[in-house]
Amino acid sequence: MTNTAPITQDVMTIPRKLPEGPTNLVGLTRDRLREVLIEAGTPEKQAKMRVNQIWQWLYQWGVRDFHAMTNLSKAYRQMLAENFVIEIPEMVSKQVSADGTRKYLVRIAGGHEVEVVYIPETDRGTLCISSQVGCTLTCSFCHTGTQKLVRNLTAGEIVGQVMMARDDLDEWPRPGEGAGERPRLLSNIVLMGMGEPLYNFDNVRDAMKIAMDGEGISLSRRRITLSTSGVVPEIAKTAEEIGCMLAVSFHATTDEVRDKLVPINKKWNIETLLGALREYPRLSNSERITFEYVMLKDVNDSDADARRLVQLIKGIPAKINLIPFNEWPGAPHQRSDWDRIEKFADIVYKAGYASPIRTPRGEDIMAACGQLKSATERARKSRKQIEAETGLG
Repeated sequence: MTNTAPITQDVMTIPRKLPEGPTNLVGLTRDRLREVLIEAGTPEKQAKMRVNQIWQWLYQWGVRDFHAMTNLSKAYRQMLAENFVIEIPEMVSKQVSADGTRKYLVRIAGGHEVEVVYIPETDRGTLCISSQVGCTLTCSFCHTGTQKLVRNLTAGEIVGQVMMARDDLDEWPRPGEGAGERPRLLSNIVLMGMGEPLYNFDNVRDAMKIAMDGEGISLSRRRITLSTSGVVPEIAKTAEEIGCMLAVSFHATTDEVRDKLVPINKKWNIETLLGALREYPRLSNSERITFEYVMLKDVNDSDADARRLVQLIKGIPAKINLIPFNEWPGAPHQRSDWDRIEKFADIVYKAGYASPIRTPRGEDIMAACGQLKSATERARKSRKQIEAETGLG
């Protein structure tokens, strides 16, 4: 029998037991917020106005205290305080890299932890957020994938990561300031942290709708990128229901290699995945799909791979993000040599595709792509263990 990586559970995630007690307003859609306000006694005729008021306090001003919502009557504020809470994930620790990258360890309900990374650049500030604790997938080059899935995050826990980072960056408008007066430090969101976003579709969709809502955090859909390893049935839904930019963890040009690197390929192979991606730009009116390609020495980095990649994606508006492999203790792969990465990039570029080589950020604090893993569950595995689990031994 050939040695291949295990296929893990697909959509079997542990059901989320919501804590008893008052409802958290963070993460509720506008429709759901209206429902819970009416249930708590808000007259139906006032409900739409109340939703708008509370929404702006939560997402435009970053207010967490009902009593500070000064355009609501004292009695109404008291009712809110008795029935609801405003809670976001708790920042446990923050590390700042030599290059300015910030890595947050964030605690969510149940005591679980996820990691969130903020990457400042001259023209933007990108927040890399998580959608699951752990990951269902076992991609062999990814440290996060060596941590078993614990559970899906709620919409409130996903958008709450954005709110927590805005707290840390002191980005909420101050009293007397307009919402857009200061430059945005957090201008882009990438769903590239822990987990496979499309295995937690509904919560990711609701959280991103809140982030895109013009009355609050107000990020354009073009400033949000969702990265998937290729959950084909959910790709069209992403276009229709979220409409954000799409990135795909591609990483190989043959099914044989991709089966090992990204085991979900055994369920939806390269041809099936590319078929779904060809439809995506048309469906979501998106500009280009980003193909993420991690450069692994002697695995997927040959000239032949580069030429195959160009052939495979022909006809898809695309850019190819080449990612030098970020090593972690016990990793079963090595980073491709720099001249090999440049040669690969050159072939792709000459074929007419943008092929930026992603500068590794935050490596000194284990904040780079594929290195995220919550500290409480970061038990070091030996190279042999990981090779055995991923079928690369």
